[in-house]
Amino acid sequence: MRRGKGVIGIALLVSVVLAGTSACGGHGSASADSRNGGAKGGSSGRASASAHPSPSHTRPSGPPMLLETITPLDKATVGVAMPVSVVFTNPVATAARANIEKHLKVSASVPTTGAWHWMGDKRVDWRPQNYWKSGTKVRINADLKDVPNGSGRYGTHGYTHSFTIGDDVRADASVTGHTMKVTRNGAPVRTLSINAGSAEYPTWNGTMAVIDKQEKVHMTSCSVGISCDKGNANYYDLTLPWDVHLTQSGTYVHFSTGDTNPGSGSARGSHGCVHLSLSDAKWFYGQVKQGDPVTVTGSPRAKAPADNGYASFNLSWSQWLDGSASGEQTTATL
Repeated sequence: MRRGKGVIGIALLVSVVLAGTSACGGHGSASADSRNGGAKGGSSGRASASAHPSPSHTRPSGPPMLLETITPLDKATVGVAMPVSVVFTNPVATAARANIEKHLKVSASVPTTGAWHWMGDKRVDWRPQNYWKSGTKVRINADLKDVPNGSGRYGTHGYTHSFTIGDDVRADASVTGHTMKVTRNGAPVRTLSINAGSAEYPTWNGTMAVIDKQEKVHMTSCSVGISCDKGNANYYDLTLPWDVHLTQSGTYVHFSTGDTNPGSGSARGSHGCVHLSLSDAKWFYGQVKQGDPVTVTGSPRAKAPADNGYASFNLSWSQWLDGSASGEQTTATL
């Protein structure tokens, strides 16, 4: 299922909010199935950029370069698959990206190997080579005062976000097995019965870090181009509970009133989401947080593109480095 398109936040000097599309649509995606990485500059979920002005001095001529979002939120606790995601309001020229990356400093309490990767010309994400270690404290210093974007704009502020990597919670969903296994810090917690996408609207394969979650989401087939005809078998207009958001194009783990008893005994498929029973959906909602990895296997669909939400681990490390202007690095000591 899918709800209508959200409102995109506008960058301010001090803080911003960015809300992405949320949906369960089979064909509406942030990127084409054939791509491994995206050219979209957008991000999903809620984020803010906290400004720390530098002392006043003569600023280079030209309009300001501002940030639209920095994710995660300052002081957040997130999962082991969460990237640092920085979105600019205007395109960053290719020639300026290495210098931009130099001024985006990632520090951690546990030394961590990682790299930046550009998702088009407005969004750059930093992910570790492997998942973060639970308990790691992380800080991003975006020291962008007077830094050029290569297109005549210059940074006006520095921004700092600090966050913590929480418990290592993972969910592994088997489309063919109709199960989703949940673990916490390496120990099995529970195996849930699921239904995933139908043959016509298959679920994305691969690993998708949780973007956000909501207790209720209004989802319609018309808003995502599936059908606006109430007589069509694929038409829906529903408000559904316990929604864990996986992709910007609209993949959720949730309960659906059209599929109340998911599992191997049910032949009913979704429009791309992962369906749980009502009690299981409420339980799962209470277990996961932003950045926890949900991995789907067994679907006929490709892996979700890296920019479709926070699906960065769907790229190999060499593919990730191909999108970096400065290459592999180890975090500074926090």
